[in-house]
Amino acid sequence: MARFSIRDIEKFTGVKAHTLRIWEQRYNILTPKRTDTNIRYYDDADLKQLLGISILLNNGYRISKAACMCRTEVDGIVREITEKNSSSTNQIMALVSAMLELDEQAFNKLLDTQILQLGFENTVIKVLFPFLKHLGMLWMTGTVHPAHEHFVSNLIKQKIYVATEGQIPKYGSDSPKFLLYLPEGESHEIGLLFANYVLRNRGHQTIYLGQNTPEEDIVQVFELYNPDVVFLTVTACTTIDEMPSFIEHTASLWKGKHIYIAGKMCDGLKASLPAGMNWVKDLEDLMTQLGDLRKPS
Repeated sequence: MARFSIRDIEKFTGVKAHTLRIWEQRYNILTPKRTDTNIRYYDDADLKQLLGISILLNNGYRISKAACMCRTEVDGIVREITEKNSSSTNQIMALVSAMLELDEQAFNKLLDTQILQLGFENTVIKVLFPFLKHLGMLWMTGTVHPAHEHFVSNLIKQKIYVATEGQIPKYGSDSPKFLLYLPEGESHEIGLLFANYVLRNRGHQTIYLGQNTPEEDIVQVFELYNPDVVFLTVTACTTIDEMPSFIEHTASLWKGKHIYIAGKMCDGLKASLPAGMNWVKDLEDLMTQLGDLRKPS
């Protein structure tokens, strides 16, 4: 069972530490545990309860009323709210709760409702990406186990697969061809999968190689496919010290092509990237940079 400090709870739920202490005294809403050295902490059940209460408060409920509700009642009202209200804060908190419970039905229903209300792209950008940032915070505190990460990652990837499969490509004669891949050692592909969806939705031709792709395979596909643009993400396959040589090698492989490289490890090197290589901060930045990019004549 995970342990959270009061500051952790504040970050995850938005409930200020001093407010939580008042709630504990006035409404007996939680009873924090104590370590052997008398330091207070909260467990994952406390976090789930406070996530639900935070959603109620964000939607007009008073703490005096929410504090009197049992967990089942809170969960029921939260489901009603998240089905009707597309607030990203509500949805993110509800997704975190479903993840901690490993509740596939609830997780999928939340996403499906958002997709109906906002559309697929806006759901990913406004809800899923912020949720994944929260997931990273939970990972750093030891709350999220590998099972949690695999659980939500696979559900999200399934949504992107289905959305991509449902597209009817409409390629223009001047649409550039994209090659998308993750180098060997890279396994987190949700961002790249969504980039593939967005590019195809904008009428670009793509070939998607996915995660952990050996360089010799990429070279073979490159020779057969002859893409105009290469897009890759780098987060873990090399070290910061090795990044300059990695970039130089990548630029030499795809010489004469447009290269877009994403990942925070490139942030400090963007000013010195070789000609033809561009660092991508996020998907919005990618689409801005692409602009009127067309297939070379």
